[in-house]
Amino acid sequence: MSRRTDYFDDPNAPKANSIVPAVTAFVVNDAGDVLMERRSDNGRWGMPGGVQDIGENIAGTVVREVLEETGVLVEVVGLVGIFTDPGHVIAFADGEVRQEFSLCFRARPISGEIKVSSESLEVRWIPRAEIESLDVSPTTRRRLMEGFRDSTLPLIS
Repeated sequence: MSRRTDYFDDPNAPKANSIVPAVTAFVVNDAGDVLMERRSDNGRWGMPGGVQDIGENIAGTVVREVLEETGVLVEVVGLVGIFTDPGHVIAFADGEVRQEFSLCFRARPISGEIKVSSESLEVRWIPRAEIESLDVSPTTRRRLMEGFRDSTLPLIS
């Protein structure tokens, strides 16, 4: 059983009982490949990210989460968008049911070697052409699409 279940516009989804500031990182290398991980909590591919800790700024959250989950040190260079769809609800095994509140940042790799963490089953640089074939959530697909759109204006939804 997964430790996390995502619901997308599902009338049978449990009612959210929390909103938590979280980040994802759209990290692209010089070859145009995207840094992605296959998550250990649900088995799907996603961008590295996580929740903000007390005492850190949001850019620091991005840098910490990407480094912890992938072994890659990044620099935040922009904002892809703010994703707050109340139709996306995440139920955790501990009873928390979270409404999506995710800030997706653009970041560039600075250094480091890819490594798998306890939160990932696999970490890879994925060529853009392979992304369509991956098992990703609808919200991850939307963030990737917005990231590749490469707009100077972030999406606010």
